[in-house]
Amino acid sequence: MLHFQVIMKGLYYQLSAVQDEEKFIFQEKEPGLSPSDYHVKLQVKACALSPINTKLISKLYPERDFVAVGREVAGIILEVGSKVSFFHPDDEAVGILPLDSEDSGLCDVVWVHEHHLVHKPEKVSWAEAAGTIRDGLCVYTALHSLAHLAPGRSVLVLDGASPIGTLAIQLSHHSGATVIATANSEEDKQYLDKLRPGVGVRQPAVARVIDLSKGNVDLAEKCLEETGGLGVDIVLDAGVILYNTEDHVTKPKLQPHKHDIITLLSVGGHWVTREHNLQLDPPDSHNLFLKGASLSFLNDEIWNLSNAQQGKYLHILKDVVDKLSCGVFRPQLDELIPLYEAKVVMEMVQKDEVKKRQVVQL
Repeated sequence: MLHFQVIMKGLYYQLSAVQDEEKFIFQEKEPGLSPSDYHVKLQVKACALSPINTKLISKLYPERDFVAVGREVAGIILEVGSKVSFFHPDDEAVGILPLDSEDSGLCDVVWVHEHHLVHKPEKVSWAEAAGTIRDGLCVYTALHSLAHLAPGRSVLVLDGASPIGTLAIQLSHHSGATVIATANSEEDKQYLDKLRPGVGVRQPAVARVIDLSKGNVDLAEKCLEETGGLGVDIVLDAGVILYNTEDHVTKPKLQPHKHDIITLLSVGGHWVTREHNLQLDPPDSHNLFLKGASLSFLNDEIWNLSNAQQGKYLHILKDVVDKLSCGVFRPQLDELIPLYEAKVVMEMVQKDEVKKRQVVQL
């Protein structure tokens, strides 16, 4: 029989906060539903911080006032329910708390259904496991589930020096694809130029780095030049410009225009977008039609919104930690954050003011 903790203290986002109120607050919270026989009690050792999709949560759970912060957790299993089959006490595990979780990953212990966790390899640190699991799931969803990544294909990764971009480059190169990446600064370009597929390997992971911070760079022209005029097979964007404005004329274009993406796509190419408000005009759709190209929206929450593909979801999580263990994935992690700084750092994460993945050590 599971012994349930009465009060848990964690970090929460206040959806109903007005302009002058604090949006992130530490608070004690009584647990909701009692854990089932399929739940495990996890002592959290590390928790990664990712932006909260407030629009999605407000749409799915309009009655909610608070959202738990910190869903990517790694830790030690203390107790298991009577019907748990995958785990035993003292096992090390990592996973992603479900979107509707009422427990913050910044609590000392959390109750998790076993189908949201996978075993953590012994050689992988707590911080690496928590800091990679979600971004790894994201790039697997984009490149394998949506774009059907295969050897010999060409892949364009926008903002390649970001945490997601870095893993997308590493997964693409490991799969035998030719990788083109964009950099948003000279520092990012230097990082990407030095990125190698393994320790001691001289060959770069990126075939060409395109620095968008240099001003008027024609991304489509550079990509067509790199691919011999054939175009790029797979594009993973980090947001796109939807309309031409004066602001985009006077400042460097760190994001491509949607027309640039369509222009540089190959025949039969796949465009995976993270732009949830993407709007295509009839001429855009016609150009995609002429190329026989496809457009997919990347929403990595789909795995938690339906249990229909739970086995595939767990297989991806396991593959992510396996690639982390063997060195294929080498994540972009910042220095570990103590718990008392989690609130301030999470505010920065929500405003997109950090470059590397932030992980809290408990």
